[in-house]
Amino acid sequence: MKFVIDRAIPFIEGVFEPYGAEVIYKDGPEIVRKDLLDADALVIRTRTRCNASLLKGTAVKLIATATASMDNIDQSWCKEHGIYVQNASGCNAGGVTNYVFSALFGTASRKSIPIEGATIGIIGLGSAGSRVEETALALGFKTLRYDPLRAEKEWHTEFHDLDTVLEGSDVITMHIPVNATTRGMANAHFFARMKPGAFFINAAQGELVVEKDLLRAIPRLGPVALDAWCHEPNVNRKLMDLVDIATPHIAGYTLQGKQIGTSLAIRAVARFFSLKELYEFFPTTEILEYQAVKIDAHDKTQGQIASVIQYNYPIFTDDFMFRMNPDRFNELRVNYRYRREFYF
Repeated sequence: MKFVIDRAIPFIEGVFEPYGAEVIYKDGPEIVRKDLLDADALVIRTRTRCNASLLKGTAVKLIATATASMDNIDQSWCKEHGIYVQNASGCNAGGVTNYVFSALFGTASRKSIPIEGATIGIIGLGSAGSRVEETALALGFKTLRYDPLRAEKEWHTEFHDLDTVLEGSDVITMHIPVNATTRGMANAHFFARMKPGAFFINAAQGELVVEKDLLRAIPRLGPVALDAWCHEPNVNRKLMDLVDIATPHIAGYTLQGKQIGTSLAIRAVARFFSLKELYEFFPTTEILEYQAVKIDAHDKTQGQIASVIQYNYPIFTDDFMFRMNPDRFNELRVNYRYRREFYF
């Protein structure tokens, strides 16, 4: 067995070698076709674009990504050519949820905006969106839900059409994948339907947003927080200057999220190649202060909750570091110090 692995994946180095695998570690963007000619599996993050030019004529049978997103993988081509693809679905849900509420309470605090009892419109109720809803309800928010795929299957559950969510929400947060129907969905019409002064948070994918339309809409919106951008790593500087929070696509970068992502990727490889000793692999850490913490929000004011959240995830530090180094988008991501998750 020969595996090619993105060296930036935490906790993975040395895992497969005891089971007879030859392993090549490379930076994700530097993985090229000749590395894969005799490789059985490719284990990556989002920085390796897996398409015909990389994979054609190689021996790759499995692509396992330690991330939830698969936008960098040409899944149709892989399926057509017998390459099995497995992602780490849900691994970033906790981190993304922490990001959303740190951004929400943080910007509300800075601008003295009361948000108690506000309605949060959630676009996409997958792993991250569902976790956001769970946290929102625990904190006393109301929610409106938009997810047409789930609504079609779960007719007994309450979902709403997009206009109802946009018109009725004080906060809009994006948690939907990019595909032919969702690319550019946050456009001029979308922003025009939002309440004046409503918050807009995108910690999903940049291509969901038409950036020129968001630029025009910002004067009538409330706080805007962007973790995802079109044309990454090249960021629209004008947009960056106008939003309240700008970060380099690190919303899901928590220690727990990386542990889960790596474990799911390793388990996918283990099951594909019958490495039974690794079927239940989970990386451990001795950094006790990075373990997830429970926050008690009972009887706390908005300001007190904001302070506790910022203590556990000071999102404006990430914002500051990115604004100081916007050309170092990839470097900031690769060298990001994983934060601990919190929950209510």
